Amino acid sequence: MTEHLDPFAALPLPEGPLNIAQLLPRAAAERPEQPAVIVARTGEQISYAALEERSNRIASGLADAGLGPRDRVCLFVRPGVELIALTYALFKLGAVPVLADAGMGRKRLMAVVKLMAPRGFIGIPKAHVGRRLFPDAFRSIEVAVTVGRRLFWGGPTLAGLERGGDPNFATAETSADDEAAILFTSGSTGPPKGVSYTHGMFHAQVEVLDRLYRFAPGEVDLCCFPLFALFDVAYGMTSVFPDMDPSQPATCDPARIFAAAQEYGATTTFGSPAIWSRVAPWCTDNGYKLERLRRVLVAGAPVSPDLIHELHRVLPMDGDVFTPYGATEGLPVTSIAGRDVVPELVGPIRSGAGTCVGEVAPGIDLRLIGITDDVIETWSDALEVSLGLPGEVCVRGPVVSSAYVEADDHTRRAKIHHGDGSVWHRMGDIARFDGEGRLWFLGRKSHRLHTRNGLRMPVPVENVFNIHERVRRTALIGVGAPGSEVPLLVVEPLPGEFPRTEVMTEGFILQLRSIGRKHHATRDIDNFMFHEGFPVDVRHNAKIDREELKAWAEAQLA
Repeated sequence: MTEHLDPFAALPLPEGPLNIAQLLPRAAAERPEQPAVIVARTGEQISYAALEERSNRIASGLADAGLGPRDRVCLFVRPGVELIALTYALFKLGAVPVLADAGMGRKRLMAVVKLMAPRGFIGIPKAHVGRRLFPDAFRSIEVAVTVGRRLFWGGPTLAGLERGGDPNFATAETSADDEAAILFTSGSTGPPKGVSYTHGMFHAQVEVLDRLYRFAPGEVDLCCFPLFALFDVAYGMTSVFPDMDPSQPATCDPARIFAAAQEYGATTTFGSPAIWSRVAPWCTDNGYKLERLRRVLVAGAPVSPDLIHELHRVLPMDGDVFTPYGATEGLPVTSIAGRDVVPELVGPIRSGAGTCVGEVAPGIDLRLIGITDDVIETWSDALEVSLGLPGEVCVRGPVVSSAYVEADDHTRRAKIHHGDGSVWHRMGDIARFDGEGRLWFLGRKSHRLHTRNGLRMPVPVENVFNIHERVRRTALIGVGAPGSEVPLLVVEPLPGEFPRTEVMTEGFILQLRSIGRKHHATRDIDNFMFHEGFPVDVRHNAKIDREELKAWAEAQLA
């Protein structure tokens, strides 16, 4: 066991009232004429001074419409000026924006809206049509605001509220423990769950991200993940929303991403691996470089050394790739720079060590505990595993949420109460520490295999086989009953490389077996299947839906 520092002492919150919206008037005073938000598709932009005034008018108008502190408000608008202005207006009001991902699908979306029982609804006309078509999910709505043209439904419009709003609206005096927003998990390993974010959590995230990445005023952020733009205000950066569908990052047009980065001089960006696995090769093929992009944050799924290397080829000499690890319930937890991965750690990664996600972030207490699906009510240091052994990742600290919203059973399964009143979050991931204090990700706990030879984790195995020149990605699943599961590697070949004949299939498998025999971690992998396109999560389009893939494989073998 090692001695651990108090994460809350390492990252203290300021005393007195705390509202994350206080960041906006500060930025407006320091850089009033600097663009705060730019929408690449239309060229629309707004300065910090105008954003401050507009958010005040909106907050005032929403208050006049009947919304107030602690009211939950569903927000369904496109990424851009309205998203940032409305979110900060709700923060100023002391209301709680409910930020659900439309990409989760209609059935899931309706279920989470109904569960949250919001009092307010702010959305584009298309969202209001959905509200009218599915009234049961929206029966709690008392105030409905239309962003854009109002059609056959009633209620105020955003433009109307703004016109009558007070440009000097006073921000609500909330505390660090007050709920600021409800964000949803991606639902890649179960139903989407609402995560309660407090003003203190947001403040702590701003501080940790600053310590890790040193964002500077005047930088330009290419917002490939829209919610990250909420942090740009804290650093005095300009948020540029590229022309893409954020709910389908894997379908982005790399030319448009590149164009937005170049036209507006993007210096930093955050996005899914699915985006950069399209943009980086496109830049290479066309001889382009992202000349001013110094910092590329990639998260949402394990990031391969190949992608890091490809990005290094198109970034400037002082540019780098960073892969923060975490979850909606707590982010960031760890981080590592691409130049610490490539070339130093490529060998261990490709030999079956797992994926290195770096050192623990400031203000985070991270421990590994014995792997179990049982509920753990109370924390004990005796839960921890010895150094070097795999265990479930548990974290606590100011950036970690204490509960899910309206989901007591999920909270009970994912949280552990510490004796000092703090709460541990069980990440649901399996990892191990190396001797240098770096964390190595091995896979999701729910994806572990119970074989006759013991526990098997997917990521170390997949990293070995992913080096094949004709392989896009692989997924290790188990076939059979737990305890006697047989490892089966499902392979998604690169476009044009799918084996169409029995001879081609056998030849491909022989090559894969040859790779597997070279490493201790994969010598027993002897069963292979080929799939033309893996099912993936809706948010990042990068996490493999292994449950669906397992059902597909078992159907093929039946």
